[in-house]
Parts: sequence; structure tokens; C-alpha cells
Amino acid sequence: MTADPLAPLLALADIAPAVERARERFDQALGHRALRRHGGQVAAEVSLRSAVASAALEGYAHEREAVRAGTVTEPVVQGALRVAGALPGLSELWPKAPRQALAKLHVLAARDVVAEAELGRPVADPVVAARLDGLAGLVAGGTKVSPLVLAAVVHGELLNLRPFAGPSGVVARGAARLVLLSSGLDPRGLLAVDVGHREREPEYVGSAGAFATGTPDGLRSWLRHYMSAVEVGADQLTTIGDEILAAA
Repeated sequence: MTADPLAPLLALADIAPAVERARERFDQALGHRALRRHGGQVAAEVSLRSAVASAALEGYAHEREAVRAGTVTEPVVQGALRVAGALPGLSELWPKAPRQALAKLHVLAARDVVAEAELGRPVADPVVAARLDGLAGLVAGGTKVSPLVLAAVVHGELLNLRPFAGPSGVVARGAARLVLLSSGLDPRGLLAVDVGHREREPEYVGSAGAFATGTPDGLRSWLRHYMSAVEVGADQLTTIGDEILAAA
């Protein structure tokens, strides 16, 4: 039996407890009573906030209410909104054909940003192609670690590789959310992890760079950040639920 390639990550100092804490925080947030009657409204708000945060992390920060009102036409913001809206429909495709799903994410994210001929096409680099194949293997059942750990690895690897032209970070963040949706951990798309990345942006950037080194300390730095972002995302779910109940 082949050893799980991601299992050693859980042996890094503090990582297993951090994963457990993050999962527990999200599970607690899922008990919010707003989800009983207003689950669709909550999910839509998570989707909007995630898209706004993802675009901001790509260098295109706009006020959430301006985006909600439809007055922001900036292409990367619009791409992030398209990606967020498409994730539920891609969740079944993702574990079966992850490279195809990534291409679809890029088409959604990069429309009106890069040349049409580049949409959905990874850069022509054999190293990138090999790494994407390895990532696809993990997504398609090559690991049994927590979906939170797999999402962190997918996110960090795609940020590092930048396999697509244009807003590759939007694709990376969308793919990480797809891991959570398709795994059943977050099937309704309620975990606003990207809001956590945005709130801790300096740490996000620094730990992503550390991940790219491939060292144990670098991997640990990124995983610790990711689990902290999950906790922020879980708290964001609670905040959204409170706001929707207050307005009801």
C-alpha cells in the first residue's frame, strides 16, 4: 500500500491541533440558526464576500457594497464573482477531472483580462505540467488527509506555480474552495476562507512564499496561516448569520 503523500504534513509541529481547531470552529458556526431558514441568503453573502476578498488579494480592492450594487465593472472583480458563482456547479467535476475544472475556472477568472487564445490553457512549461499532474492526482483520490489540508496544499501549490496567465490567484483560491465543497466538508459553500486570507494579507503573502520553498518550516508556516484563515472564515459565517437574522 502506497503511503499517503500528504500525511507527513500532519506530523509538523502544531499542525494537527490547528487543523482540529479550525474544523471545530467551522462546525460550531454551522449551528447558526440563520442557516435553518436563510441558508441560501447566507451562502450568497459568503460567495460575494469571498469574491471581493479574492479580487482584493489579486490587487483589485473595492468596497463590498459597490460590488454588490453592480457599479464595479473592473474585469478581475467580475472574474472573481463568476468564479465564486460557478463553484457549486463544478464540485462534481473537480475530483473526477481537476485539470478540466481548473481550465474552466481560468476561463471564468481571466475573461477580458488575457487574450482569448490563452483562456483555459496552462503555460507551456513541462515542470508546471508535471506539478499540475501531481496535484490532480491528489485531488482525484491520492490522499486521505483532511480536506482542509488538501485545500491548503492545492491553494499553495497553484499560487506557487501560477500555471495560468492573468489572475492566477483567483483560480488558486477558487480551486481551494472547490476542495472543500466537493469533499462534503462545506457542500453549501459557507466557509469564507478568502475573507480570512484578506484579513491576514501580510501573513498570507509571507506564508505563501514560505510554502514555495518546500521546506518543513515553510510548509508549516503556510498550513498554520491557512487554518487561521479557516477560523476567520468560520467567524465570518457567524457574523453574516447574525446580520441576516437582525435584518429579518
